[in-house]
Amino acid sequence: MLLHHYRFAPDASLFDVDRFRGELTGSRSPIAPFKAALREIQSRLDERFRAGADIRDLIHGRAWCLDRLLTVAWEQHEWPDGGVALLAVGGYGRGELHPHSDVDLLLLLERDDDEPYREALTAFITFLWDIGLEIGHSVRSLADCEREAAADVTVITNLLESRTIAGPERLREAMQARLATDHLWPADRFFEAKWQEQISRHHRHNNSEYHLEPNIKSSPGGLRDIQMIGWVAKRHFGSERYEDLVATGFMNDPELRILSQGQAFLWQVRYALHMLTGRAEDRLLFDHQRTIAELFGFRDTPERLAVEQFMKRYYRHVTALAGLNDMLLQHFDEAILHAGEALETVPINDRFEIKGGYIQARSRSVFRDRPAALLELFLLMAEHPEIEGVRADTIRLIRDHRHLIDDLYRDDVRHQSLFMALLRSGGNVARQLRRMNRYGVLGKYLPEFGRAVGLMQHDLFHIYTVDAHTLRLLKFIHGFRKPEARDEFPVAANLIHQLPKLELLWIAGLYHDIGKGRGGDHSTIGARDVEGFAERHGLSPRDTRLVSWLVEHHLTMSMIAQKRDITDPDVIADFARLVGDETRLDYLYVLTVADINATNPTLWNGWRASLLRQLHAETKRALRRGLENPLERDDWVQETRGEALSLLAAVGAEMARVERLWESLGEEYFLQYAPSEIAWQTQGILAHGDSQLPLILISAPAEDMAEGGTKVFIHTRSVDDLFAATAAALDQLGLSIHDARIATSSNDWTLNTFIVLDDQGQAIRDPARLEEINAHLVEELDDPDDYPQIVTRHTPRQLRHFKVPTEVIIEQDPANERTLLELIAPDRPGLLARVGRIFMEQDIALSAAKIATLGEKVEDVFFITDKAGRPLTDPERQARLRERLVEVLDVSG
Repeated sequence: MLLHHYRFAPDASLFDVDRFRGELTGSRSPIAPFKAALREIQSRLDERFRAGADIRDLIHGRAWCLDRLLTVAWEQHEWPDGGVALLAVGGYGRGELHPHSDVDLLLLLERDDDEPYREALTAFITFLWDIGLEIGHSVRSLADCEREAAADVTVITNLLESRTIAGPERLREAMQARLATDHLWPADRFFEAKWQEQISRHHRHNNSEYHLEPNIKSSPGGLRDIQMIGWVAKRHFGSERYEDLVATGFMNDPELRILSQGQAFLWQVRYALHMLTGRAEDRLLFDHQRTIAELFGFRDTPERLAVEQFMKRYYRHVTALAGLNDMLLQHFDEAILHAGEALETVPINDRFEIKGGYIQARSRSVFRDRPAALLELFLLMAEHPEIEGVRADTIRLIRDHRHLIDDLYRDDVRHQSLFMALLRSGGNVARQLRRMNRYGVLGKYLPEFGRAVGLMQHDLFHIYTVDAHTLRLLKFIHGFRKPEARDEFPVAANLIHQLPKLELLWIAGLYHDIGKGRGGDHSTIGARDVEGFAERHGLSPRDTRLVSWLVEHHLTMSMIAQKRDITDPDVIADFARLVGDETRLDYLYVLTVADINATNPTLWNGWRASLLRQLHAETKRALRRGLENPLERDDWVQETRGEALSLLAAVGAEMARVERLWESLGEEYFLQYAPSEIAWQTQGILAHGDSQLPLILISAPAEDMAEGGTKVFIHTRSVDDLFAATAAALDQLGLSIHDARIATSSNDWTLNTFIVLDDQGQAIRDPARLEEINAHLVEELDDPDDYPQIVTRHTPRQLRHFKVPTEVIIEQDPANERTLLELIAPDRPGLLARVGRIFMEQDIALSAAKIATLGEKVEDVFFITDKAGRPLTDPERQARLRERLVEVLDVSG
């Protein structure tokens, strides 16, 4: 496997240079034959790619063909003397050319004075552009190369990878002599600069190889990570082939195989991207993933889509490459930056010691002699937070001995005890489990977790593989234990210190999604798997039931908060009966908050936080009253009225006017709102008096409140299309609706409240912005005849790619004498306005809405009746409503 210079056997069937020279002789202009040759070369390469040719032959073959073409092009121009040479540099210098990669060229001058060559240089470069060659070029003298390379590590990296295509080879040799380590960029400085360069690059990609649309070149585990190993090896060892690193002992044969196979796979993907897009595309976008999966021969199965199978292979390769990059660079660090240093060594026990802040095995046979040490090492790191990581030789030993973890190993009570000791250690368990996963130990010890490694769900909601999401969830759980978490996650940060056994939360987190990709309900499968884990690891029946329940119901709290009316006492009572006790409730709350945050960074916002906090508080209140003593609806209404009256009395409200207003409001109003909201709304209505303009009240969370959304309260005459017009007006302001409570008084006045967030998912607090919202709503809603039509904006590319069919589910809510309509559809601006118009067309009244946006789709719940306040029980009417929603939303999606 070549590191920098390539070897490619001449292939006349790919490009016959002698025949090409003959064609040039008979041509009036050389441009047309060159253009035709480039097209023919690429066509032949593409044909071979589709036929399954070795990708190395194609990538090196294109470079070989370009070498021949450029040599002929060089011959077409007059060069004054031997003082200039044409060099391939960068990727082309390594002999690697994808279909649309830049052809990186250096026109190297012996002297600083370019006057003798200026005309020829200009003509040559212009000619390359004219024939359609995508070149990246520079013109430098030997002195320029030395000066610019000394100033910029990127320049010297580019120049190190060079080959002479035309002109005297002595010029390149002279350049390499000037760039030698005894002149500039010695190996230690070069390594440190390239390492910092990689750290910055990884940071730009969130330090994760698990991107939804990864960059196959620059993301962790991508082609740049492979090249990084080559650059350092060449600078330090003078290596020209990766095999040389095996000879020096810095890489072994299995690692060379990981590198070779990973590079070949990424080259295949990159070639396909270039071929399909017709440009130098390195982003593996959704638009291309399905096409490439089909091109590579993947086919849909009942369990997994072809694209998910393809992406799983991608993630497995880049995960292995990222781990190899980590290990080898640390190896280089120890050999280059810290070579010869006397590092402090502190023994931990007979098997391990800390050297220079990193843990290492005291014997190369430690894992063979005592396989339990494969788990003990991670326990020691959890118990010793001062340990920064694992030394490279020990990482290699782990990788070489992880095959010892088999069924007998997993069934050994000594090993089970070590794993449970890690979970109970009180240290940074999440970090150690991530390390175990990176080194391939976690998936060996928990095979069910191993099956989830690299498992991707092809949607915009789950933006990480199952294993990456799970480890992020555990990281959030650990984060809740830190003092700074009290600002962003106040409830979770408080509860996590009250949980009696934190290890049960680690276990539930590990297993909550482990059943995905295996057919059936993943929560049920995971609950079964975690019971097996609990039995093997000696958990008590009580603890086993708890972790199994948590895994089975890990989605329940989130779904109830987002889809059910949690102001309804019956909803709270039902959830309380499901939970059963406060301890389960607290575990489930912490797990739910971590799960949402680890699924997609855009999901967590102040409004979701406030919904979960409210559900947790109301459920805890119900549990403390006792499941046999649920708070009845009448009691709830009376308590709310009483507290609201006390608040109004405290500010001097006229009680007689309050009572008259409240006479027109049904009990549903007092179930929907908290006493403080009722007092605020009542004050506003009374102060508004007899004005015919809509009353708009806006309330933003206080600056020190992380939870909640901006509340927009609208009090006006009940008119047709009001909900649609309001949704349209808010959409025009760039606001997203996350909750809607619709109430109508007995004298036909609306009391509608919308919870809105800005386009960043944040509550709006700026006074000027709040005033703008108020003025816009008053202007749009003051005359029903002027209600604007919603104009659908351009649908983003990612949403266009995901064809989410509209699904309408209609059920009855007999306890509240209304109908529940659940809508699953592609997300887009103006959606609620369309839904509102359809409701008005069908004579539907809306009493409340729960809005949940999950990636590329929405799952909204509407509580509806007919205009007379009766539930929709007629099957024909339900069918008409369903058909109309599907018809309108599928077309507009």
